[in-house]
Amino acid sequence: MDKVLIEEILSSNGPLSGEQIKEVLPVNGGCIHQAWQITLKTGQKLFSKTANLEDFAMLDCEAKGLSILNKYINPDFLIIPKPIIIKRFSTSGVLLMPWFDMNIGNEQNLGKGLALMHKESSLKSRKMFGWDKDGFIGTKKQIGGWRRNWGDCFVNLRLIPQLQMAKAWGLDFNNTHFESQLISYLNLHEPLPSLVHGDLWKGNTGIHQNGEGIIFDPAIWWADREVDIAMTKLFGGFSSKFYEAYEQIWKLPSSYEERINIYNLYHLLNHANIFGGSYKAQSLAQLKKLASFLNSI
Repeated sequence: MDKVLIEEILSSNGPLSGEQIKEVLPVNGGCIHQAWQITLKTGQKLFSKTANLEDFAMLDCEAKGLSILNKYINPDFLIIPKPIIIKRFSTSGVLLMPWFDMNIGNEQNLGKGLALMHKESSLKSRKMFGWDKDGFIGTKKQIGGWRRNWGDCFVNLRLIPQLQMAKAWGLDFNNTHFESQLISYLNLHEPLPSLVHGDLWKGNTGIHQNGEGIIFDPAIWWADREVDIAMTKLFGGFSSKFYEAYEQIWKLPSSYEERINIYNLYHLLNHANIFGGSYKAQSLAQLKKLASFLNSI
């Protein structure tokens, strides 16, 4: 990391004006941006993410997502980092947030906090699904726009763009009948729009040393809350206490397991479009499985 950039931020007017750097340590785990732990001479610790200029839009989108999610959380159960500063320079960008020490621990508060965020946001939604502008899911665009019907939103703003990108690696699944079937099937579900994290795998969560759950690296939009629950099951790692605690706050419908593979198809396709490899075969297998399912009902 270029310490000069951070020192320039600290020397300018703002919430960290006049602070000085004591230590900078790299943080592992990210595959898009570089991350750092910054310790100031006062003892305060910060988490910094840096990006090349061409990737600054992703960093800016993340900062806005974190700020918006914070409007709907109960901090007794869930912590979402609040951006302190995001700054664009001539060749790069920097996002500064508080540093949180995390432990391996009970995921009960994480489950409760997520359910409370979903529930509170659903009460204040504009009764539409989508987002007002293009965002990101990993390095790929997450298309903006609004739809009144959930099936229309998920298929047209999420699945179809990924299917179109997948043509570049040879996926040929031009099946308008499948798409219309899926829209109709999801429209029968009629969920309430909730603000969702949107990329909720284990690596984007943690437990604070005081016991609260922590979530970060969002790809937010207004959606069926089940998309977050579905993604927790894609790569696994969440405890039974997480799901039990979620349902104590807002019980999932008995039919939600029917939709897990549908919602996770979006992420499989996105991973195939970014990383390739075995995700390509998984995406095709999931498409065939869902087409068979829709034809059977």
